[in-house]
Amino acid sequence: MSKIKLIDVANLAEVSKSTVSQYLNGRFDYMSEKTKERIKRAVSELNYVPNPIARSLKLDKTKTIGVIVRDITGFDTSRTIRGIDDYCKTSDYNVLIYNTDVDPEVEAKSLEALYQLRVDGIIIAPTGNNTDLINKYIANGLPIVNFQLEHDGNEKSIIISDYRKAAYEATEYLITLGHQRICFVTQDFTNVKSRMDRYLGYADALSHYGIPVDDQLVQYWHRNSGFQSSPKSILNGINPPTAFFTQHLPITTELLAMLNAANILIPDNVSLLGFDDIPMAEFFKVPITVVTQNPYEIGREATKLLLNNINNKELGRQKVMLPCSLTERLSCKKL
Repeated sequence: MSKIKLIDVANLAEVSKSTVSQYLNGRFDYMSEKTKERIKRAVSELNYVPNPIARSLKLDKTKTIGVIVRDITGFDTSRTIRGIDDYCKTSDYNVLIYNTDVDPEVEAKSLEALYQLRVDGIIIAPTGNNTDLINKYIANGLPIVNFQLEHDGNEKSIIISDYRKAAYEATEYLITLGHQRICFVTQDFTNVKSRMDRYLGYADALSHYGIPVDDQLVQYWHRNSGFQSSPKSILNGINPPTAFFTQHLPITTELLAMLNAANILIPDNVSLLGFDDIPMAEFFKVPITVVTQNPYEIGREATKLLLNNINNKELGRQKVMLPCSLTERLSCKKL
């Protein structure tokens, strides 16, 4: 079946293409009722659907934004996407979602694809390896809003949680329970400002309470290879920690699996406080105390900021920080 075109509607209605175009765009000022009725019947009879891409080229807007995420299956990421989508629905925008699996090459291809599709703007949780490329697209007039991680601190528009304050308050909570040997478990934070901010919040709280930072209690986890030192070996060492403070949901879940396999009980043998909530945590035998972000609100605020940038490309650098909260459960024991 051949595709129905604008000229087909015009021929059937016995009007010009420009008249049909005016009708479809709601411009009826100089159009008679008979003409409108003929076009309406022709559109219905031919089952004509306007080409959104062609219309967007004329209007210089596609009413579509792109979203690039590191892991679409992530618990917080999925809720962020929901916040983005809900806000877009109220603003008559469509959403295209790309998943990178934290692969810089996939991220670069996703940026290029969305640029070629003429999206009006992009929301991205970046890997940090394509900063120059992102800046190039921004310089070319494409609004881009970052979320989830702040890498070098020079991002033009970004929505993030107040990581430093959240880490401070979580560490302080453990200290008030009597814990002074708190193992901070993180990914490498050398070149990622958001991860560094969490470490600084942890160190600030220890300093405030006169507890020196012990480098042996700063442990690392890698997405591909796991823990640099096993949690069991850490707990079997001299002067072991009494609490783990994990900085990423996959770290928390892998730590839980390893402690369970070693028959190390929470909180009897060691306390645990994680960053980011765990799906269905209420069904755990020992529900985990966590720092909770508000990913849904992050999604909405990121979309709001992006649409503001789309409608006003002269806006300067904007950084929005949203608060976190501590959800107390049963995984942290008072000493």
